[in-house]
Amino acid sequence: MSRRKKIYEGKAKVLYEGPEPGTLIQYFKDDATAFNAEKHAVIEGKGVLNNRISEFIMTNLNAIGVPTHFIRRVNMREQLIHELEIIPLEVVVRNVAAGSISKRLGIPEGDQLPRSIVEFYFKNDALGDPLVSEEHITAFNWASTQELDDIMALALRVNDYLCGMFGGVGIRLIDFKLEFGRMYEGEMVRTVLADEVSPDSCRLWDAQTNKKLDKDRFRQDLGGLSEAYAEVATRLGIFRDPNSALAEGS
Repeated sequence: MSRRKKIYEGKAKVLYEGPEPGTLIQYFKDDATAFNAEKHAVIEGKGVLNNRISEFIMTNLNAIGVPTHFIRRVNMREQLIHELEIIPLEVVVRNVAAGSISKRLGIPEGDQLPRSIVEFYFKNDALGDPLVSEEHITAFNWASTQELDDIMALALRVNDYLCGMFGGVGIRLIDFKLEFGRMYEGEMVRTVLADEVSPDSCRLWDAQTNKKLDKDRFRQDLGGLSEAYAEVATRLGIFRDPNSALAEGS
């Protein structure tokens, strides 16, 4: 990748120019961050596991008609994706109380919410990605009313699919974060799922034991992050067993 122009580097991924106009290469790093990057470590193999898990999920979402930026996996750490104009919002879908909603509203972690809740956060690291309302979003022109409608509909559709997919392998989908972008096709503009869907962006608990299988293992110093991600990949059928997943990640 050193011969390709770097377009952007985030906390967990790097974007490089793609082989064709309108494409990018998305590279998954082994970096783990939490609390707006105040906590940082390098977890060997994490990027490989996230690449494979996100490839699996994005491929399935494309197959059911959810438009995503994903085109194909290039290698162990890279994906070919469509270049998008990113909408500056993090979209969080919550099914069970955990994380910030428990702290803000005093809801015990693990309580089932009355219904799935969609929250919006303004993507701005310097401000700590603050929670915002639809009024803020439309007033500051971060997204149009139509785009918000599309985002809500897509986020809830993704939630339905993921709940069923993870539920089928004994995993509870607690909550997850999505990002969206605008894909220009001539004079047409489509709202498209961007970024990744992986244990980095989802809270995943074992349905029987509530064992955490996501980045909370890093946030809360529980250890075993790569092993948890490998277990998710194995349950989804991406690998035959956790050992082969870890071997590929190493």
